[in-house]
This record gives sequence, structure tokens and C-alpha cells, in this order.
Amino acid sequence: MPAQHDIAAETELWDTFAASAFKDDAEPGFCWTQYAGPGPELLGAPRAVLEIGCGTGRALAHLAQRGISARGVDLSPVMVEKTTTKWGHTGAEFVCSEVLEYLSAHEDTYDAVYSIFGAAWFTDPGRLFPLVRRRLDPGGVFVFSQPPAISGAYGPQGMYKGGFAGKAMFTYRYSYRPAVWERLLTRAGFATAHAEVLDAPHPGHIGTLLVRAVAM
Repeated sequence: MPAQHDIAAETELWDTFAASAFKDDAEPGFCWTQYAGPGPELLGAPRAVLEIGCGTGRALAHLAQRGISARGVDLSPVMVEKTTTKWGHTGAEFVCSEVLEYLSAHEDTYDAVYSIFGAAWFTDPGRLFPLVRRRLDPGGVFVFSQPPAISGAYGPQGMYKGGFAGKAMFTYRYSYRPAVWERLLTRAGFATAHAEVLDAPHPGHIGTLLVRAVAM
């Protein structure tokens, strides 16, 4: 049975996250992993990009400073207000919306759509991937990163915010083996898809799932 997302409740969760995640002294930066690793070169040479679940906006600001038309969508109005104030001068645009609603309602297309520990982790891929494919120009790329699945724990999984005390704010995240991510993408109409887990710099530490798909 599909996970039943409560968008109002999830908005509250991400508003709470925004209050602690956003740092006023942050600088633009782009990295797919929680460690040092690959950067925006995986997007190719895009003229226009969309980040889904853009969070603190550092990656979008980095791209905008390079002259790329950079737009981000985030569910949290608190985060969007903060990022617009912090990074608006770079030319990056921040939109407050639920990602499935935004992709369904807007006809703009992009050379690249991406997610760094963002909406691709927290949205049903069966609904998300076909919409992303429709928003990509021919040859466009969809790239996303997130923690890899824990062995034996696949599909939608509930996640509480913070510890296990206080108000029960939760959302769902989605985890699959790399080969399953590839199948989900090709079934959604992507010409090619490649998923891999990048090792952490220290043995036994959490790696990073990195997925790249190309539209034709």
C-alpha cells in the first residue's frame, strides 16, 4: 500500500528543520555527498536547472553564480523565505511548493533536474520520476543523491524528526537497491540510468547513493 503523505504535517516538519539547518554564515557550495566528492560536473553544461527539495539553497547559489538559470522548489515556506533573503542576489529563484504539484502544474523545461538529499529521497518515485522526465529537455539529466538503503529495508519508510520524544512529526523516505532505482527510472521513460553507492572515506561509515539518468 502506498505511503500516505500528510503534506500539512510534513510542511511543519520541514519548517522546524529549516530553523536549525540554515546557517546565516553559509557560503555557496555544491557536493553530492556528505563528504568531499563529485560536484556539478555531473549535470553537464546546463543553461537551466531545477533543484527539487532545495533546502538551504547553497547548491543553487553556486550554480547561479556561474551564470546558470537556477530555480529551486522546497516545501517549507520558512526555508524559502530564508534562502530568498540569503541568496536572491545571486539570481537563484526559490519557490515554495510541494514538488509533485509544482512539476504537474508548470510547463517549464530544464537541461537538468537534481536533488541532493532532497525531494527525490522523500517522494514516491513512481509518481515523481515520470513528472521529472516531462520537465527535461531532450538529452537532459536527472541526478540525485541520498544515503543508500539499509540491507533488507526497501521501499517507503517512516522517519520521525529528531529523537523519539515530543510532538510526532514524521515523513516518509524511499530506499531501494541501485538496480531497482535504475529500473524505476527506465520505466519512467529515461533512456539510460546508472546508480551506484560511493564509499565513505572511512571503512564502515555510511556511503552515498548517487543516481544519474538521461532523457532522450
